[in-house]
Amino acid sequence: MSGMLQYEFMRIALVMAVLIGLTAPAVGTFIVQRKLSLLGDGIGHIALTGIGLGLLTSTSPVLGALVVSVLGAVAIEVLRARSRSGADVALALLFYGGLAGGVILTNANGGSGTSLQSYLFGSITSVTVTDLYVVAGLAAAVLGVVALFGRELFLLCQDEEVARASGLPVRFLSVLIAATAAVTVVISMRAIGLLLVSALMIVPVAAAQQLTRGFRGTMLAAMATGVLSAVSGLAGSFQYDLPPGPSIVLLALALFVAAVAGGTLVRRRRARAGTAAENVPAAAGPGVEARVDAEVMGG
Repeated sequence: MSGMLQYEFMRIALVMAVLIGLTAPAVGTFIVQRKLSLLGDGIGHIALTGIGLGLLTSTSPVLGALVVSVLGAVAIEVLRARSRSGADVALALLFYGGLAGGVILTNANGGSGTSLQSYLFGSITSVTVTDLYVVAGLAAAVLGVVALFGRELFLLCQDEEVARASGLPVRFLSVLIAATAAVTVVISMRAIGLLLVSALMIVPVAAAQQLTRGFRGTMLAAMATGVLSAVSGLAGSFQYDLPPGPSIVLLALALFVAAVAGGTLVRRRRARAGTAAENVPAAAGPGVEARVDAEVMGG
C-alpha cells in the first residue's frame, strides 16, 4: 500500500475508490430491497449514449452520461409505475438502445467503439484532480439523499402500498431512487466501468445480507464491504499489474463467498437464540411507524 501512495495518480485513485465503495452499496441497498438489481446494468448502457453525445459535441462525456442516465432512469420508473411489465420492457429497450447509440455517436465523431473502452471497463488510474472533485461532489449529493430520505425510502422499498397509505410521496421517492442510482453509475464508471458498476452496487449488499438482520446494519456492512473491495482491489491491481475494475469486482465476489460461509455460523447462533426466546411471552407488536424506526435503526 505504501509503495503505491508515492504516486499522485494512485493517491487520487485511492480517494476515488473510497468514495465509490461508500456510495455504490448505499444506493444498492435500496435497489436490492426493491428487487431491481438489474437497474444499474440498464442505466450503465444508457450512459453510453450520453458519453457518445458528449464526445460528438466536444463537451464533457461525464456530463452527457449524467443527463442521459438520469432521464433514462426516470423513464424506466415512470413506465414501471404504469404497467407491471413496463419496467422490464423499458429496461430491455434502453439497455440495447443505449449501447448501440453510444457506439453510433462515437463513430459519428470520427472514432470507433474502442474509444469507449475506458468507460466500459474503467480506468481509475487516469482520473484527474478535476474528475475527483466532480465525483466527490456527486458522491456527497448521493449520500446526502440517503441520509435525508433513508427512512422514507426504506418504507417505500418494503411495501409501496403501506408507504402510500402513510401519506408518503411514492412517485417522487420512486423517481428519486432511480435518479440517485443513475448518478451513482456515472460516479463509478471511470473506476469500475459501465459494464461492471452494477456488481459493486449489488454484491456487497448480498454479502452483508448473509451476516446482518436490520436494514441499517445491512447498509453499513455493505458500505464497509464496498470500501474494502475497492481499496484492496486497487492495491492488488497496482501490485500485480491487473485491470482495477475487474480486480475490484472479483474481490467483492470473493468477499461474498466468505460471507456466505460465515452466514451459516451466524444463522446457527440466531437459531439457538430463537429457541431460548420461545419461552418468553410475546408482547403486543409495535405499529407500522415503530417497526420502521426499529428496522432502519438496525433492530
